[in-house]
Amino acid sequence: MSINKVILVGNVGKDPVVRYFDKGVAKATFPLATSESYYNQQGEAITTTEWHNIVMWRAMAEVAEKTVKKGSQLYIVGKIKTRSYVDKEGNNKYITEILADTFLVLDKKPSAPASGEAAGSVQVTKEPEVPEVQEKAEDYQTAGGDDDDLPF
Repeated sequence: MSINKVILVGNVGKDPVVRYFDKGVAKATFPLATSESYYNQQGEAITTTEWHNIVMWRAMAEVAEKTVKKGSQLYIVGKIKTRSYVDKEGNNKYITEILADTFLVLDKKPSAPASGEAAGSVQVTKEPEVPEVQEKAEDYQTAGGDDDDLPF
């Protein structure tokens, strides 16, 4: 068994670039910065920043085009994907990307409610790639018992 899952909270480095392919399929790409801070032996605060190449597809890309801007803070769940290509000089090049499954805009509007909840926050989840099966309530009928027979 293996797991390929990434969770990032960071700031968008550039407005998303959205391209549309055959049949209207959208792809959004943008850089996301994550930073860590620590103190060195001399007591100086050191901050390191990692840049991640984010890729979103279809409806998620279209929502990102409307809601994500440079400087936006995002929560992203996805997976790592590394691809390779040959450049004009014949050299092998590699690029590592984060394919987003879900994202949430964490920006707060100036008129955010007192509860601290992010007003107007947007959460998007990748559409399922297989059609969902519609199930009927009778498929879940109990086999001759009622709720009073439950062991808890």
